[in-house]
Amino acid sequence: MSKRIVCLRHGQTLWNVEQRFQGHSDIPLDETGVAQAARAASLLGSLRPTLIVSSDLQRANDTALALGRVVGLDVAVDKDLRERGGGQWEGLTREEIHARWPEEYAAWEAPDGEPVTEVATRVAAAMRRWAARLDDDGLLVVASHGAALRLGICELLGLPEQLWPALGGLGNCSWSVLQEGRRGWRLLEHNAGTLPEPINSDDRPESEV
Repeated sequence: MSKRIVCLRHGQTLWNVEQRFQGHSDIPLDETGVAQAARAASLLGSLRPTLIVSSDLQRANDTALALGRVVGLDVAVDKDLRERGGGQWEGLTREEIHARWPEEYAAWEAPDGEPVTEVATRVAAAMRRWAARLDDDGLLVVASHGAALRLGICELLGLPEQLWPALGGLGNCSWSVLQEGRRGWRLLEHNAGTLPEPINSDDRPESEV
């Protein structure tokens, strides 16, 4: 077996339901999100992860802790796995963002937010750093956020930026699986566990891709 990474998005929050941009805002899981985290933990536990790391934001960390309790592993924390910073957009709904910043909304780039290329670089670097600690047949679970994980996956796969929109978003407590091969990382599964559920995330709106 080769090294594998499971990229797990956090459970639902109230701001997800309200379609508010969360970014670095530290919003907790809601009741549904807690249940989603427990379900994901019961499924992913059967894969016998050897290492779990999460974003420092509580919605991702609490999702990771649910899995840690099932498999008996501690959860490491890495700030580089946090969500894309949204600047003035954080806490606002998509409708409010569109009304105030129509051009920036179309590009999905907050004027004082974090560029997608920087997010992709830091998240992919963190995943590589933690994967380097695995044995050859180890399984790393990375609990993070919708936009952060999608962008990090694209960077880890070596996709050119113009192809990043081809990879869809991640639903709450869904996951993607990457495996290391001789020529780098490859995507085995993407957004497992949710289809055809709608996706509410800080990621680019599906209608705008």
